[in-house]
Amino acid sequence: MPTDVPTWFTSGLSTEDKDKIADVEAGLDALQTPDRGRSGAAAALSGALRRAWPPLLAVAVVLVVWQVVVWSGVQPIWNLPGPREVGTAISRAAQDGTLWEALGTSLSRGVLGFLAAVAIGTPLGIVVARVRWVRVAFGPIITGLQVLPSVAWVPAAIIWFGLSNGTVYFVVLMGAVPSIINGIVAGVDQVPPLLRSVGRVLGANRWSMVTEIVLPAALPGYLAGLKQGWAFSWRSLMAAEIIAVGGSIGFGLGQFLDQGRQLADMALVFTAILLILAVGIAVELLVFAPVERAVLRRRGLRPDAS
Repeated sequence: MPTDVPTWFTSGLSTEDKDKIADVEAGLDALQTPDRGRSGAAAALSGALRRAWPPLLAVAVVLVVWQVVVWSGVQPIWNLPGPREVGTAISRAAQDGTLWEALGTSLSRGVLGFLAAVAIGTPLGIVVARVRWVRVAFGPIITGLQVLPSVAWVPAAIIWFGLSNGTVYFVVLMGAVPSIINGIVAGVDQVPPLLRSVGRVLGANRWSMVTEIVLPAALPGYLAGLKQGWAFSWRSLMAAEIIAVGGSIGFGLGQFLDQGRQLADMALVFTAILLILAVGIAVELLVFAPVERAVLRRRGLRPDAS
C-alpha cells in the first residue's frame, strides 16, 4: 500500500524539506511492497534447493562412512563392496536393461497394488469408523492383521494363486489394507464433535456428513494411514518377490535381489537394496511430502510457503 502525504501538510514547506519527505515516503513504500524482483519460479527454485541440500548432505555423509568402513578392512572387498564397485554394478545393470526391467515391474505392481488397497480400504475404514458394532466386532481383527508380518501370507498365496501376479497382489493387499483402515479410523476419531453438530444443524444428510465434514476433517489421519499403507505395501511386495520366484511372476526388484544372493555377487545385492531404498525415498519426497505440506499449510499448521 503506497504511503501518500497530503498536500496540506507539505504546502508550507521548502523544496528541500519536500525532497526529504519524498525520500522517506519512497522508503516506506519499499518496505511495504513485496519483493517483486523475485519471481514465483525463483522462489520455488530457492525452496526446492533449501529442501534438497539436507538430504544430499546426508547421502554424502553415508557414502563417506561407507567408504571408510570398506577401507578399514572389516570384510574382504567381495563381501563388502565400496561405493565405486556398487556404482559400476548399477551402470552395468542399467546398460544391459536388467535394472529397468526390475524397476518397472516392481513399480507398476506397487502402484497398482497400493491404488487397489486405497479403493478397498477407504470405504471399509469409513464403515468401521462410523458403525459401532462393526468396529467392536472387526476392529481387533483388523489391528491383528496390521501387525501380522505380510511375509506370512506368501506361502498361502502361492498355494492359492500359484507363481503368478495374483500372489504378489494378494500379499500387497493384505499388507496395506489394514493400515489404511486404521488410519482413517484414527482420523475420524479426531474429528471434533462440534463439526458434526454444525453439520446436523445445517441439515447435512449421511452422505454429506461423510464427504463434506467428516472426511475433510479426518484428512491428516487419513493421509498418515495412506503413508503407512504404502510402506506396508512396498515391504509386502518385496517379500513376495523374494520368496515367489519363477512361473509367470516376472522379474522385479525382489527377484533382482535374490539373483544377487544366488550368484554371491554382493555388488548386485547392494544395487538391489539401493534401488528398493531409492523408490521408497522418491515416493515419500515426490508424493506424500508435498501433499502433507499442502494439507498442513491449508489448515494453518505450516506457515512457511516452502
